[in-house]
Amino acid sequence: MKLIYDVSDKPKFSSLVVFAIQQLLAIMAATLVVPVIVGNGMSSAAALFGAGVGTLVYILFTKRRSPVFLGSSFAFIGSMTAAFAGATSAALGYLGIILGAAFAGLVYVIIAVIIKFAGVKWISKLMPAVVIGPVVSIIGLSLSGNAVGDLQKVNYTLADGSTPGSPYVAIIVGLITLAVTMIASVYGKKMARLIPFIIGILAGYGAASIFYVIGLLTNNPALMIIDYSPIVNTFSDITINSFVSVPEFTFLTALGGFKELNGAYIASVAMAYVPVAFVVFAEHIADHKNLSTIVNRDLLEDPGLCRTLLGDGVGSMVGAFFGGCPNTTYGESVGCVAITKNASVYTIIAAAVGAIIISFVTPFVAFVNSIPSCVMGGICMALYGFIAVSGLKMLKDVNLDENKNLFVASVILIAGIGGLTLSFNVGGGTITITSIACALILGILTNVLLSKAKSEDEQ
Repeated sequence: MKLIYDVSDKPKFSSLVVFAIQQLLAIMAATLVVPVIVGNGMSSAAALFGAGVGTLVYILFTKRRSPVFLGSSFAFIGSMTAAFAGATSAALGYLGIILGAAFAGLVYVIIAVIIKFAGVKWISKLMPAVVIGPVVSIIGLSLSGNAVGDLQKVNYTLADGSTPGSPYVAIIVGLITLAVTMIASVYGKKMARLIPFIIGILAGYGAASIFYVIGLLTNNPALMIIDYSPIVNTFSDITINSFVSVPEFTFLTALGGFKELNGAYIASVAMAYVPVAFVVFAEHIADHKNLSTIVNRDLLEDPGLCRTLLGDGVGSMVGAFFGGCPNTTYGESVGCVAITKNASVYTIIAAAVGAIIISFVTPFVAFVNSIPSCVMGGICMALYGFIAVSGLKMLKDVNLDENKNLFVASVILIAGIGGLTLSFNVGGGTITITSIACALILGILTNVLLSKAKSEDEQ
């Protein structure tokens, strides 16, 4: 891929700020929603702070050679829920999710040490392009339901909990967002091509606001799909906290849990987190293979899988210490790099610093929370689609006339798209092997099973 900004390029400061905001908008919704799903009083602002710090740790370990943002991992939601479920108090639950992230990070560290001595060539043999390509596609395709669901979602809610807004209006606003994003990316001048998501989100937000005003003036709630309550609540009582507030860091609450900590609880937390870490390791490789095709350099060799794993693992530990959520490389961030052709690692650094700063800025977090789901749905149709297409591009040099390659790709695609998952009850919690991980495991097994087959030219 021909890049506008390569990994080591440094845009001028004014442009860098805008690029960083775009990265933040791409990853922020997902990063903020994980603690909301887990509940138990977890702070979205603290999770954003943790994501920023975790990303800086990752950049440090990878020697500023891998341009991707780390955000709250959805894969560990079940593990975090189990940590709270097995705790006798909120403080112990908070301590548990920090310990769990440490266990998961330790898995990454151990694998990184093994790779340091064994190298990465065995991974290329175990997971060649015919395996990794379809898996990367599945990462994008598995998220397609989220994008389409958000595209039809209405956020405006009445006091009785009903949502009178029309999903068709939401779809129109989402498609306006997508259209403006595409036009800016394809027809825009250099700056517009570099920030199509900001332009698209602002256009979608504006369209939703116009429909809201029309609905308000005509007493037609079907046109009202945007919820301004996060902004209204922020400024309902003008105080210093309306503008700046310190996030509720996880470690502060966790300190009170040490007096209740016991071996059985530690073991249950370890059992909830460690297996998931192996699943996320597989996704880590797929993400970095995908990113490698974008930056035109094999990141598993330079800076090396050992360093990317250490960065991801230690970054997760640090991120969870502050925000409770283990971090992972974000497909939204990779998609943003691919579409904008801006692979500058300085953009990622600026976005990480921005996430840390913004976590203290109440109005900005409120604004992001008020962005209609349909707007993000329109954006994600492009982001997730690019991930899926990136995986297909990896298959361009694979001979799909060979039955063994067809079987490998077919098994992965059907298992992934079909949503094959496996769940186990361990330590009072549920461990789920995601459809992506199941598809990868089946793909590897199929590839190993058929690896001895002769090519049709040899038969």
